Amino acid sequence: MYLIPAPGKMTIEREQGFLLKYNSKIIIDKECDRQVTEHAGLLKEDILGRLSFNLSIYKGEREKGCIFISLNKSLQKEEYYLKITEGGIELWGGSNAGIFYGIQTLRQILENKGAVLPCLAIEDLPDMPNRGFYHDVTRGRIPTMRSLKALADKLAYYKINQLQLYMEHSFLFKDFSEVWRDDTPLTAEDILEFDRYCADLHIDLIPSLASFGHLYKVLSTKTYSGLCELPGADKKPFSFYERMAHHTLDISNEESFNFVIKMFNEYMPLFSSHYFNLCADETFDLGKGRSKGLADKIGVNDMYINFVKKICDYIISKGKTPMFWGDIICGMPEYIKKLPKGTICLNWGYAPDQSERETKALKEAGAIQYVCPGVCGWNRIINLLKDSYDNISRMCGYGFKYQAIGVLNTDWGDFGHINHPEFSATGMIYGAAFSWNRHIPEFNEINRQISRLEYGDASERFVNIIAEIGTKSEATWFEIVCFKELKQKRLKEIPELSVLENITWEKVKYSNCFLTEKIGELYQVLSEAKQEKRYLYQAYIFAAEGIKLWNEVGAAAALGEEEKNAGNQARKLAVSLEYWYHEYKKVWRSVSRESELYRIGEVVFWYADYFRELS
Repeated sequence: MYLIPAPGKMTIEREQGFLLKYNSKIIIDKECDRQVTEHAGLLKEDILGRLSFNLSIYKGEREKGCIFISLNKSLQKEEYYLKITEGGIELWGGSNAGIFYGIQTLRQILENKGAVLPCLAIEDLPDMPNRGFYHDVTRGRIPTMRSLKALADKLAYYKINQLQLYMEHSFLFKDFSEVWRDDTPLTAEDILEFDRYCADLHIDLIPSLASFGHLYKVLSTKTYSGLCELPGADKKPFSFYERMAHHTLDISNEESFNFVIKMFNEYMPLFSSHYFNLCADETFDLGKGRSKGLADKIGVNDMYINFVKKICDYIISKGKTPMFWGDIICGMPEYIKKLPKGTICLNWGYAPDQSERETKALKEAGAIQYVCPGVCGWNRIINLLKDSYDNISRMCGYGFKYQAIGVLNTDWGDFGHINHPEFSATGMIYGAAFSWNRHIPEFNEINRQISRLEYGDASERFVNIIAEIGTKSEATWFEIVCFKELKQKRLKEIPELSVLENITWEKVKYSNCFLTEKIGELYQVLSEAKQEKRYLYQAYIFAAEGIKLWNEVGAAAALGEEEKNAGNQARKLAVSLEYWYHEYKKVWRSVSRESELYRIGEVVFWYADYFRELS
């Protein structure tokens, strides 16, 4: 039986002990409030979907053969105790949250065992108090409300208790029509609705708003370009690479702080959370343009920390606890003492062999920190699951070792968010499992568990197949985009990573042959998967086919002009790309608003036209 996260302590007395019958009852202790009744309703709905048993919900005393739910104030807030005997099921929680997490575990037991349940006892509580997921809703995709709620449901199922949506420009700020006019932004009503929805699932929806660096779209407008550190931002053509590399506020201009406060005052009241993430990461241009005079006078480090402190002070004045990304302060950890007491440093690092150096240095400097690993999906069509596993397991381990107070597992959407959001589910589950229970399963073992529990795969092969597929991108999306932008002269120099320099037709043919084999295995797994889970498979199969196509595109773009048969092949690729994009739009729109889909189309069409010119 697979339970994710694994309970802290579980004793199974007998594999078949309690029979959940069609007329069993769900009885809630009379001391429980309305929210517990709603949680019982979730269990009722789950049983109806799995077993077609429409159980009735009551309030009162425990009866034989029932599911009895009660509070036990001697337990910790998120702690629960679940006992299944021949006489019924009993669940106690230290709070409504504890009851809710016990119900999630019971749902997973039902997923494993159906109506014939083992006699067991589970005592469980999280090893890490704050277990979060960070989802980019700015750099390409803006989710539909339906997909946001589905994400929250999935997070709750795996006992995640915090969610942050990364925001730069994709919110409908009242006076920023110039920023969102070509987008499909989230609205105040959307945020208010989603905040309530998350709260009902014991998820703290924490606002996260870029307020220093990474303000590309805002600082490229006619109105606000004057606040950009580097002049002329409004006159440059769009570039995915440039969007990630520049666009820092000129903090020597007092209007920059006023601009930040204006955003905060509109955005902050929409959230019930006591936290606010001001971001302040990757301020690459600080002191290199309009603020160079200030940098020469006081130094870039003091410039940075003074502005962050000023924002933190404002957040605290509004009754919130500030958070900020730790990439800059990790280079000067002693500066953490200059920030207000209680400020939380979000210490990110995404390498599979990520060092503990930054986590240790922040701990020694006295920082309150979250460790922030990543799901390793950005700039790729399918996530690198082994890299994700290695990174998340390491960072969670560092978090426990150096007394971090939380884990925030990140899912970025660099370069247009090409990958389907569903592809981050496995990485999200790694983070949920490894932060709740510090004992980390082996890679293949946790993948087997996720295959069965999340994807309904009786063969338990699905996630390992996907892990192999993700490694066969000979032309990553990063390289595809940068090759285009270099050809268009939208980049002044070659980026720090290679751009289709190592690709060969031999590599592509080998990888695509391997991918064809693995796609066949996906179809086999699909035919054996649970019916209600099969909808999750289509996007993966389509993406695997997409990797094959873009491998050929990368090779043809880098090597095509040298090939004798370049013309015929190029024409075929142009047509294939256009058909691929036609299907891609369907998958995108199944979970995302229109948002920046058109930018993906621009890349596709550029290559199609480029190949036709070659031919």
